[in-house]
Amino acid sequence: HVLQGERPMAVDNRTLGKFHLDGIPPAPRGIPQVEVTFDIDANGMLHVSAKDKGTSKEQSIRITSSSGLTKEEVEKMKTDAAAHSAEDKKKKEEIDLKNQADSLVFQTEKQLKEFGEKVSGDARSKIENAKEALKDAMKINNINTIKSAIDTLNNAWNEASTQMYQQATAAGAQPGAGPQSGPSEGEPKRDEKKVEDAQYEVVDDKNKK
Repeated sequence: HVLQGERPMAVDNRTLGKFHLDGIPPAPRGIPQVEVTFDIDANGMLHVSAKDKGTSKEQSIRITSSSGLTKEEVEKMKTDAAAHSAEDKKKKEEIDLKNQADSLVFQTEKQLKEFGEKVSGDARSKIENAKEALKDAMKINNINTIKSAIDTLNNAWNEASTQMYQQATAAGAQPGAGPQSGPSEGEPKRDEKKVEDAQYEVVDDKNKK
């Protein structure tokens, strides 16, 4: 979706053109990488291309100069952007917060599948409950509730992570571990041989003949 305008939200800007990048296989969130390129040629035409790095699938669109705006239209768009700056900022923050909440829920479900066995029962229950509370907050669409739910879930994860690292540290610090460990308590000590210097005399056997 190629847009023109000064507003942070797509709906408040002017559409120049649309194109679809098809043929990308399903993948987990955050895995696909799409490279978007903008180029204006000598004739003032805008060329926009999108390429998926994994499959090398590519699509492009050319925006002709007739899609441009007059000076009056440009000035009007700037004036509208300035007049709605506070409103646009608040709206953008709300959307960013919802995206953050949605991403946190996704990452929580993924990490529980990967590390669930290392999380204790109580810690896992706290994480599960906090995750469901965040999903409910997103449905209610209350910003303060979403913020509070995000903090609760992050705190639950912090507690679980602390426990995991403490358990790992305790498991690595077993008695007798390490190259410098001596005999354990109650283990009989080996007899130590005392070495003393001795004097000796060399006897020439020839003198005995």
